[in-house]
Amino acid sequence: MAELPFDSVDTLQAVLQDHAYLADRGLTTAIYLSLSLGKPLLLEGEAGVGKTEVAKVLSTLLHRDLIRLQCYEGIDASQALYEWNYSRQLIAVRAMDAADAEQHVDDLFGEDFLVERPLLAAIRAGDRAVLLVDELDRADDEFEAFLLEILSEFAVTIPEVGRMVAETPPAVIVTSNRTRELHDALKRRCLYHWIDHPDLAREVAIVRARAPHVGERLATEVAAAVERLRTLDLAKAPGVAETIDWANALVFLGAEHLTLDLAADTLGTVVKDHEDQQLVGRKLAEVVGDLDG
Repeated sequence: MAELPFDSVDTLQAVLQDHAYLADRGLTTAIYLSLSLGKPLLLEGEAGVGKTEVAKVLSTLLHRDLIRLQCYEGIDASQALYEWNYSRQLIAVRAMDAADAEQHVDDLFGEDFLVERPLLAAIRAGDRAVLLVDELDRADDEFEAFLLEILSEFAVTIPEVGRMVAETPPAVIVTSNRTRELHDALKRRCLYHWIDHPDLAREVAIVRARAPHVGERLATEVAAAVERLRTLDLAKAPGVAETIDWANALVFLGAEHLTLDLAADTLGTVVKDHEDQQLVGRKLAEVVGDLDG
């Protein structure tokens, strides 16, 4: 396993902060154990709380390639692992003499014609990579079972090529928005951490770290307004990403603090559902309230 640039949870927390990711103690400990023990880390939580960002910041601070497998309904093994470059094979066949074609047919299924997808790329890269399996809950049960097999051994057998195995496994981050429950078998293979929305003080700190041009007052007012929005019965509660977007939009408009009019004008940066916007519009005075100064 590659040597890590930190030797304790405290050191990792400081390194993450240096890279503008403000993780609490629980998340930092989960990341530290995942990297130290070589086990995948399953992160669940609402959209926009920073699950995907964990993999991105780890790839930066560890100086490893980020390999991302974006899951979606209908994804299958060939789209995640490998496939053959059929057009290149066809060109090669046409270039062969008829007498040579049968003799060299096996060459058409060599590594030169293999198109690696994220999982095979991660197996080949080993500990030079961070593998992000993003939004696994969007994939179906069959793909989840297939992924479990890959994560168990970090090896794959390609009939025409042979067995490929990672000498040292990559760091693995698996995320889920919990639109469906993942199976216990996969959870047992991983360490687990639930990422919740941050408290007000941490969210203000995150905004200032990610958008240092946003003033303290504006960051506090925006974070407080978002905290109130999350108490409403919204189809999609705003995440930290929306808080940062809202603060950036207000700064771009020259605002130094949040007013009722500005909140109404920029609502689309933080509330991104039509019915939610209608609900918030009726309660905007309560949301901004005493923040309108």
